[in-house]
Amino acid sequence: MTKKLTILGSTGSIGRSLLEIVAMFPERLRVKALAAKSNIRLLAQQIERFSPEVAVVYDSASAQALHKRLPANHAVSILYGEAGYQEAATLTEVDTVVTAVVGAAGLLPTLAAIGAGKEIALANKETLVMAGGLVMRRAADAGVRILPIDSEHSAIFQCLQGHRREDFNRIFLTASGGPFLNTPMEKFATIEPADALDHPTWRMGSKISIDSATLMNKGLEVIEAHWLFDAALDAIEVVVHPQSIIHSMVAFRDGSVIAQMGIPDMKGAIAYALSYPERLPLKQPLPDFTALESFTFKKPDLERFPCLALAFRAGRTGHTLPAVMNAANEVAVEAFLNHHIPFLKIPHIIGAIMDSHQVVIDPALSDILDADRTARREAQAMIDADKT
Repeated sequence: MTKKLTILGSTGSIGRSLLEIVAMFPERLRVKALAAKSNIRLLAQQIERFSPEVAVVYDSASAQALHKRLPANHAVSILYGEAGYQEAATLTEVDTVVTAVVGAAGLLPTLAAIGAGKEIALANKETLVMAGGLVMRRAADAGVRILPIDSEHSAIFQCLQGHRREDFNRIFLTASGGPFLNTPMEKFATIEPADALDHPTWRMGSKISIDSATLMNKGLEVIEAHWLFDAALDAIEVVVHPQSIIHSMVAFRDGSVIAQMGIPDMKGAIAYALSYPERLPLKQPLPDFTALESFTFKKPDLERFPCLALAFRAGRTGHTLPAVMNAANEVAVEAFLNHHIPFLKIPHIIGAIMDSHQVVIDPALSDILDADRTARREAQAMIDADKT
């Protein structure tokens, strides 16, 4: 049977890799809708290659630009804005919605897809960081399966297959350590965006690359793992593993530890989410174990990477604080990428916005969205005040 897909975030690194897999298995996977933000040139190429019925962009100007790039006789319906993303996520003929957009923008279309009964292939960790309890409850009520695409969460998911829940003990979430794992802390004050974007093992988008450099990405993954696998925060341990061959591990109550390994490439995790419980013959290269001198592991240095500590704090507090942390981080990262604040200012802004937030207990979706908006406004005000 052919699985019909909506891909939210088709021009990002996950979306591009996913479409490579679709091209490899056209009898198994078919694209019904593509959604991007502003990379109109690449989206137009993807539309011509995969012939979706629907394409979605950020605004009306982008929609007009896309229309001009396509052949005059094109058949794709071009939508834009929040309503467009949600329509693409709820198309009747779609089986699986891939949420691969970056940031808080993934939350509402994912909820819309769940409400429409679509299977979710999730590469947008912010959806569960912001509203994990609400999202997982709605998925359970709708009988919707959420399959992880992040390599670490796919690894955990794979390690848990065939094992009883009561035998679970803890998760070891591996981290590469990013580009500054061994950089002297006195040099952090001079880190430039180009330095932080130069990841040693993974090739990712700019926002995720900065999150990896601060280890906020790992903090977001901790909260995501908490919700995906119903694991207590204290049962999730971050372990720095620079080789990036072990993508994560699960320990069981008898002392056994199962690790999932592979080269640092997202295609395996993407394909597993799309084909589960089968495995597609990707013909990916295996790790060259004989060329690896060792696997090394160490505890993360929270003084060097305070964003990870902030994420654990947000995860333990819960309610609206994770959404606030995520929003402040998105604003601070964008400011750093635009050379408006130094690297060390990122955790300072996040911590200050978290400190000022009045947590809303058992929040509704409206409370989460309001907390997100307020945190963004306050974080931007801090940045603007520093510039004057």
